[in-house]
Amino acid sequence: MLFVIYFDIILAKCKCRLKIFDGGIFFGFTLSGLLNGCDILRSDYVSKDNLDKILAALTYENELVLRVCISTGLRVGDVLLMRSDKLAKRMSIRELKTGKIKRIFLSDELLDKLIRNSGKIWVFSGRLDYRKHRSRQAVWKDVKRAAKAFRMPQNVTPHSTRKYYAVKALNASDGDLKAVQKSLNHSDPAVTMVYAMADSITAKKMKKKSPAKGVKKRDFVE
Repeated sequence: MLFVIYFDIILAKCKCRLKIFDGGIFFGFTLSGLLNGCDILRSDYVSKDNLDKILAALTYENELVLRVCISTGLRVGDVLLMRSDKLAKRMSIRELKTGKIKRIFLSDELLDKLIRNSGKIWVFSGRLDYRKHRSRQAVWKDVKRAAKAFRMPQNVTPHSTRKYYAVKALNASDGDLKAVQKSLNHSDPAVTMVYAMADSITAKKMKKKSPAKGVKKRDFVE
């Protein structure tokens, strides 16, 4: 059934109206959101409290992968492709999905953990073969297991960390969408808007669902 949800958004000096059409996104700047919307909306935003629960339930290496995602905004696939001999406080990463170069900064604490975790080739080595890096499926399965254990109604995936990063970046920049777009390395501001408003989108989505037995509504999105 076709449905339309309007979000009135005021960011800096920009007033926009976001529409969701059956999982597709249309936003005033471009039409590409409509084409990419289904992909974007597969994973949900999770609050810091719920994200902390997820991290606590993961294996050490998978937790470390997600902490890099949260700190840098990188996609999980790009984190898993980090090489041991390239680790540095400031790094340039070529994104697997877009081919773009993204500059990232690692804190001393996070860098130290990554160095100590590094294998001969990859920072996150494969479980059975050090010549291969850890798979995205391994991280995904662990995240889904943790979310299920805490009975979270959101569709929590490793990509949820990128939405968490975007929302946090929007708040930190005082609503500067262009700054968030640059931070996420997006070409399309429409896509950035979906990420930056992920908390509101997920909240609307959760309101349409009935709470699971024993789960309070306030646990959906905080």
